[in-house]
Amino acid sequence: MTAPPPPRSEWAYFFDIDGTLAELAATPKVVPIAPALIAGLGALINRTGGAVAVVSGRTLHDIDTIFHGMAIPAAGQHGAERRDAAGRLTALARSAVLAVELDALAHVVSRHSGLLLEDKGFSIALHYRAAPSLAAYAHRLMAAAQRRLGADFLVQAGKRLVELVPASTNKGLAVNAFMQEPPFRGRLPVFLGDDVTDEFAFAAVDALGGHSVKVGAGASRARWRLPSVDAVSAWIAQPIDASGAAINSSSPAGA
Repeated sequence: MTAPPPPRSEWAYFFDIDGTLAELAATPKVVPIAPALIAGLGALINRTGGAVAVVSGRTLHDIDTIFHGMAIPAAGQHGAERRDAAGRLTALARSAVLAVELDALAHVVSRHSGLLLEDKGFSIALHYRAAPSLAAYAHRLMAAAQRRLGADFLVQAGKRLVELVPASTNKGLAVNAFMQEPPFRGRLPVFLGDDVTDEFAFAAVDALGGHSVKVGAGASRARWRLPSVDAVSAWIAQPIDASGAAINSSSPAGA
């Protein structure tokens, strides 16, 4: 895969956060996004008429903290909660059985140094960034929890984490929901992400004839690739002329 075509003002843009707009940090709560990248996103929002959204496994609260109150359109927890461009919020109902499972998992996880259990509200994440040797154990633990919860929840793997997520949503469905609304409707969608969970969104934008962009190494169905967070920042920052085409870009225009 090669670099994506230069950005255009008439496209709709969707971004993952961790590993895409920010480097993976030692803990899930510490995610610095470079000021230059924040500025680049702000400029992209202005020149697309607001057709920029974040689609993340993080909560909307975390997203707003990371983006310093920008109130950017966003889907949190893989689409379980979503804020559209008009600021309207939609969310799944919180599961009572998930809360019970959270308590049971917390009791077990507390015995293992380096494991971090995160209650996201509509989903549960078990991080093993600080204890990679416990990866297999973490996956077994969450698989057993899913069997107790039943078909309403799925186990979803990510980078150094495993999650229990609602079966009724994913990042691809979140992208499709945005694409039904202004200012995204009628535009060509672009999704940039780095993780297994982003494959749902890649499939969604590909089905709409858009641009799926994998960030970093690893197998992916994405049509294009950027090697790093810094490369994402540089791609976003390319100047766009009045016709919508980037100026003096050397990026290839095809795969």
